[in-house]
Amino acid sequence: LARLVFCIFGWSRSPDLFCQPGGWQLSRERKQPTFFVVVLTDIDSDRHYCSCLTFYEAEINLQGTKKEEIEGEAEVSGLIQPAEVFAPKSLVLVSRLYYPEIFRACLGLIYTVYVDSLNVSLESLIANLCACLVPAAGGSQKLFSLGAGDRQLIQTPLHDSLPVTGTSVALLFQQLGIQNVLSLFCAVLTENKVLFHSASFQRLSDACRALESLMFPLKYSYPYIPILPAQLLEVLSSPTPFIIGVHSIFKTDIHELLDVIIADLDGGTIKIPECIHLSSLPEPLLHQTQSALSLILHPDLEVADHAFPPPRTALSHSKMLDKEVRAVFLRLFAQLFQGYRSCLQLIRIHAEPVIHFHKTAFLGQRGLVENDFLTKVLNGMAFAGFVSERGPPYRSCDLFDELVAFEVERIKVEENSPVKMIKHVRELAEQLFKNENPNPHMAFQKVPRPTEGSHLRVHILPFPKINEARVQELIQENLAKNQNAPPATRIEKKCVVPAGPPVVSIMDKVTTVFNSAQRLEVVRNCISFIFENKILETEKTLPAALRALKGKAARQCLTDELGLHVQQNRAILDHQQFDYIIRMMNCTLQVICSSFRLFLSFENTFHFSRIFCNYQYISS
Repeated sequence: LARLVFCIFGWSRSPDLFCQPGGWQLSRERKQPTFFVVVLTDIDSDRHYCSCLTFYEAEINLQGTKKEEIEGEAEVSGLIQPAEVFAPKSLVLVSRLYYPEIFRACLGLIYTVYVDSLNVSLESLIANLCACLVPAAGGSQKLFSLGAGDRQLIQTPLHDSLPVTGTSVALLFQQLGIQNVLSLFCAVLTENKVLFHSASFQRLSDACRALESLMFPLKYSYPYIPILPAQLLEVLSSPTPFIIGVHSIFKTDIHELLDVIIADLDGGTIKIPECIHLSSLPEPLLHQTQSALSLILHPDLEVADHAFPPPRTALSHSKMLDKEVRAVFLRLFAQLFQGYRSCLQLIRIHAEPVIHFHKTAFLGQRGLVENDFLTKVLNGMAFAGFVSERGPPYRSCDLFDELVAFEVERIKVEENSPVKMIKHVRELAEQLFKNENPNPHMAFQKVPRPTEGSHLRVHILPFPKINEARVQELIQENLAKNQNAPPATRIEKKCVVPAGPPVVSIMDKVTTVFNSAQRLEVVRNCISFIFENKILETEKTLPAALRALKGKAARQCLTDELGLHVQQNRAILDHQQFDYIIRMMNCTLQVICSSFRLFLSFENTFHFSRIFCNYQYISS
């Protein structure tokens, strides 16, 4: 399957860490064969998908001979005793292509031939697998057989740029819920560390892929390790952001991590450390996204209070539901990056184009200068890759380019109409589904499966040693037969990228000014209540004041107000008053440090110093 490598790792050879992420261990019982996909990244940032099928076979060297003592004399029993110790053995398929179900079927077929002793050469199966040519993306199909009575089909997507998710995104929302997934989504966009743990290795792979797919059109460029072996847990202390998955047997070892957001896929919870300030999507986009996801994942919610509700609305099937959820995030990015092309500056054309994005102009025209979420996104590596890849004016276009250029006004009009919004989401979902399933009439497939309970048989011969020379010989024969086959290439259709609408504010200007003035008033009132020792009023306004301090103007207001109180008199505060002031200062400094930008001027910093020096902390 286009540069596949077939490997066998067993107990007797030097163990590969990723075949048994929990460690290579003997077992007292035969376990069911397992399958999962590991992702490895090479030095050139190219990903390799390692499909691992693991089964258990008797470890003869550790069985020994059972002796029985009869009438005081030791006699060796002539019966062959059942195996009592079993060792894992893994069949591994390495590919740069991502076809997990095809790989599962191929490895399963090799295991079936072995365990059921079918009259088929394992060398021929492996050679046919490694010599199979996969067509390039474009919606084409490839029928092939490994030669064991099987008939298999590879379906390529229409566009390489669009992620292929199957049902993984819908499964992630089912496991964690809307709010938790949105928190993880904001965490990866703002370059925080995210760690999944589950009792299933395949669930870890699916969750990591789903979270990464939600970032489209951005691409994740930091360490991405869906399944981390036990011997490499120290990687979790890395200073760089990451998306990593570990087995739940190590959950006691990961709760000490202070700067990592931990998601429990089996329990449906996430843990955000206190030291992490997690930036949220700007309003009104956050509310619109939550509402759209609720309507899709819980279609009965809108009519739950009706006295005469309509017949129960059925959920879309899992694959289409997956695409509807992804369509919501596509609409979100179209709104978030509306007019981004008008802020692109071409610095150099030859030999390669160098494109610069004017972040300050974009934030200013969008009315989001004080929004730390979008500021962090624009300063991240994912957006830098986005500008480099999608900045050129002449290239191949995909669904996102069409959406951000032509559909943003439609999305705005549909804000207050759930029916129209759902209709548009389903239209986009149809296109995403068609990308993964371009041919409605799939050819009949057949892959023999092992006999039920075959892994429990008492006497099974060890997996035979593969004759590598014979495999290479068969591969060369197969490649010679395919010399006249057309090359598996596809010519990309390039066009001028549509510029789309200009950059406009994300909300009405009047609303923005009103909200900003309201936040400043909340901060002023809270400080006045503190100095007047009005504890009840302070408790009521403090949470809103702390939220307001995320904005630059509110932080400026805090330093100005405290500076005025310092100039007026030598303030003396009791325990509780002093604690309120420190909480507001701490919140301000945390926001500054988390955004890596110093918003306070020298004069304001000097005010802070004077406040600390002049406030006398008296004991009760």
